Amino acid sequence: MPHYEVVDTDDVPLQDLSESTEMPPDLNIRAIDAALGTEQIGVKLWYFEPGEEIGYHAHSEQEELFYVLEGEFSLKLGESGEEEYVEAGPGTFWVAGPEMGHGHRCVGDEQGVVLAIGAPYVDDPGLDPHSLD
Repeated sequence: MPHYEVVDTDDVPLQDLSESTEMPPDLNIRAIDAALGTEQIGVKLWYFEPGEEIGYHAHSEQEELFYVLEGEFSLKLGESGEEEYVEAGPGTFWVAGPEMGHGHRCVGDEQGVVLAIGAPYVDDPGLDPHSLD
């Protein structure tokens, strides 16, 4: 049965991941996917203080799309041993396919916010890209 949902960002609770042992890193997020009840796509807003990061990792099945809403970031992208660093500010998109290494650090002096969209939705906290063949 077709359905739709609408949610305002401010109505989605801000979660402090430092209180969770199940999901690193210790950042704040808004789980937009949970608020909308999505089943096939993950959607999160990640909030970074200067210096905070999501470490270099990969996913076995999920493709992820990212968009910088606020702040300045340094991206680490690519296969193990062939990583590239790219600077990204508001308005920048990037994508990482399955088994592709990626991570990003907030390098600005102000809070950064990144929209992350992943599909298919999988419970996959990440793989070490250095261990992939």
